Amino acid sequence: MRGAVCACVLALLPATWVRLSTEGRTATVSAAPRAPVALVFGAGLWDGAPSPYLAHRLDTAVDLYRAGKVRALLVSGDNSRRDYDEPGAMRDYLAERGVPASRIVADHAGFDTWDSCTRAARVFGVHRALLVSQDYHVRRATALCRAAGIDSWGVPVREPHDATWYAGGLRELPGAVKAAADAALRPDPHFLGPREPGVRRALAT
Repeated sequence: MRGAVCACVLALLPATWVRLSTEGRTATVSAAPRAPVALVFGAGLWDGAPSPYLAHRLDTAVDLYRAGKVRALLVSGDNSRRDYDEPGAMRDYLAERGVPASRIVADHAGFDTWDSCTRAARVFGVHRALLVSQDYHVRRATALCRAAGIDSWGVPVREPHDATWYAGGLRELPGAVKAAADAALRPDPHFLGPREPGVRRALAT
């Protein structure tokens, strides 16, 4: 029994760290502080177009841009295969909704949350950002981006508490364990590559 209790406590420690380290670091679109960049995390494609959850993230990013909260949008996702271009689909979605193409920057190697955060800092030179994701994920994203050196606030996207939402929430338990390891060890992303000037150019437009 004692062993089981200890195991449960240890399993919950990473999730506790995520919550405590991001206390007071989430805000609605209207209450969010201004930042140069909004970082939007990928959430999958359906037939080459953003999934509903990803579309909701992008809609929130558009709201931030229109409200003057950010001046550029960095979309980060998976483009590991030629026939699967998540950041390209995200960029097209934003452009169709009136965001100037010059203000949208694509990170094609955001294979997971840590990769998106550390590449935003190390490759794109982002130091302060608003992070856009669903409410169950945005705290972990904020904790990781802060660990990567980005002064971050999460802007949670609210969703109905359906089967998809609960499945995403359950994934946050092992996700928090990986996040704690990434924050402690700060590994290189799957693909680092050279520094890219896209965000600097978008902000200078």
